Amino acid sequence: MASKNPPGKEKKPLPARIADNKKARFNYAIEETHEAGMVLEGWEVKALRAGKVQLTDGYVIIRNGELFIIGCLINPLISASTHVRSDSARTKKLLLKKDEIRRLVGKVEQRGFTLVPLNLHWKNGRVKCEIALAKGKAEHDKRSTIKDREGKREVERAMKERQR
Repeated sequence: MASKNPPGKEKKPLPARIADNKKARFNYAIEETHEAGMVLEGWEVKALRAGKVQLTDGYVIIRNGELFIIGCLINPLISASTHVRSDSARTKKLLLKKDEIRRLVGKVEQRGFTLVPLNLHWKNGRVKCEIALAKGKAEHDKRSTIKDREGKREVERAMKERQR
């Protein structure tokens, strides 16, 4: 069966992960995760394909029963259209089922949880944002996380040296 693309113009598969928020798992204790769709403009999708996104300072807020991500910077491409005004720090709407949003609202308001974006990824050609219901870690919890991570590294190094 012949390909629909002309010769030399084969489509490259998109990497599954677009961006990760590495600080989220360090600063927060993750309770549960949800996958939400994102409302994006055309230039933002093109910039995401090029990997021009920074998710580290992002957080999720609830306004009028809807979820929005703030602080997720999508930098426009240089070749972006001149007639479209691109705002890299634009607030983007997240799409989730209404009953899931209600449950998240209850937990955030009552128990002191917060909503944090973990990563952006492609799923069936659409951009999805994995958000987490999380509680902030205390300073001593962060220290123990660092200690555990360094301990694992030392064990891996020792095993590697032993194999040689």
